[in-house]
Amino acid sequence: MKAKTVFYCSECGNETAKWMGQCPACGAWNTMTEAPKEPKSSVGSKARKITVPKLLSELDAQEELRFSTGIREFDRVLGGGAVRGSLVLVGGAPGIGKSTLLLQLCGKIGEQERVLYVSGEESQRQLKMRAQRLGVDQGSIYVLAETDLGAVLAAVDELQPTVLIVDSIQTMFDAETSATPGSISQVRECTMRIMRSAKDSGYTAFVVGHVNKEGSIAGPKVLEHMVDCVLYFEGDQSLAYRILRAAKNRFGSTNEIGVFEMIDSGLKEVANPSEMLLSGRPANAPGTCVVSVMEGTRPVLAEIQALVTPSGYSGARRNANGVDYNRAMLLMAVLEKRAGLVLSGCDAYINVVGGLQLDETAADLAIVLALASSFKDLPVGSDLAAVGEIGLSGEVRSVNHLNQRLSEIARLGFRRCVIPAHVRDDVQQYKQLETIPVRSVREALRAVFG
Repeated sequence: MKAKTVFYCSECGNETAKWMGQCPACGAWNTMTEAPKEPKSSVGSKARKITVPKLLSELDAQEELRFSTGIREFDRVLGGGAVRGSLVLVGGAPGIGKSTLLLQLCGKIGEQERVLYVSGEESQRQLKMRAQRLGVDQGSIYVLAETDLGAVLAAVDELQPTVLIVDSIQTMFDAETSATPGSISQVRECTMRIMRSAKDSGYTAFVVGHVNKEGSIAGPKVLEHMVDCVLYFEGDQSLAYRILRAAKNRFGSTNEIGVFEMIDSGLKEVANPSEMLLSGRPANAPGTCVVSVMEGTRPVLAEIQALVTPSGYSGARRNANGVDYNRAMLLMAVLEKRAGLVLSGCDAYINVVGGLQLDETAADLAIVLALASSFKDLPVGSDLAAVGEIGLSGEVRSVNHLNQRLSEIARLGFRRCVIPAHVRDDVQQYKQLETIPVRSVREALRAVFG
């Protein structure tokens, strides 16, 4: 007799009896995958734990218990440290450094915490070799090479660790679920069992999740809803720098980032990302401008490069890396309409150095100055930075946390900064930093290029 199968949506986990091109729940296309139907367990087959509801006013108002991971950049992204009883999902592309980061985490907290590192992809010998390369060999670090989740939870009950690391969730399987390891049913059920165990026992669980070709964590979207924190480890494998950012955090902000550098001995924290992102910047080169952006509570200086050349074809080419493409096209239209720069017949390329993704509008003024600098073939000056949002009328608008941005600009030795004019009275004065207030794009070009 053929086993009954159902179809699951890999984005939202919705279940249907037949295949569909579009998921009826979330509307995603080509996300339905076939999996064996799980048998329903009877209500009386297992003893149910009876819980008594409590009044909200009677609940313990004690703040969540946190502990430091020993890695300052990791603590920053988590919101000040890891929380007891929480479940953290760490995702990223293969080979980006997820396992390296978590093994270094073991080395930092091994003296204070009892750690159980469960590997479903590597043998114990492979883990030992990697730990020796990273210099991790001290403390109460227990290693288990196992893919059976039942055996893993049995080891947890016996060892009673305070930190559990599962690498990776796609390799784990639950014997009670009739599906292959890595399938939607297995990933969802294994994550749910780990979450229940972590909440009941009070230990902190870190789970590694693979990333699919679309860039999201493989498995249903409901997997991200079950965990407390979702962290993404990003970066180009050909480059040495990695960025850790939070996509979800129930215990802190999702705007913080952590910057690491991959070296021979593992991941090294980058305490000052601004100096790293500006290293190697050419002096007085046309088509470049520096902006101060806020990554959570941290101001970071980023270099924006632009290249504007006459187009050899009927249709000009446009490309933007690190900034929103539609926003870049809007700023080019403002430059042409309000400042008189004829860019319609030019190819334009915009790039943010270091792989940063600038989402806030405070970078508008720096993008405009970089484009104008390349078009005029005149440098803005290596000692100048710019902060400001630009409207469709060509006006320069204010941005938040301007004093923090200016403090970082002054700290790194910049002498001039272009800012919105109507906030000049609220700006703190910094030694050796001249602020240039402007009201419009045309006024900003006149102040910088004369």
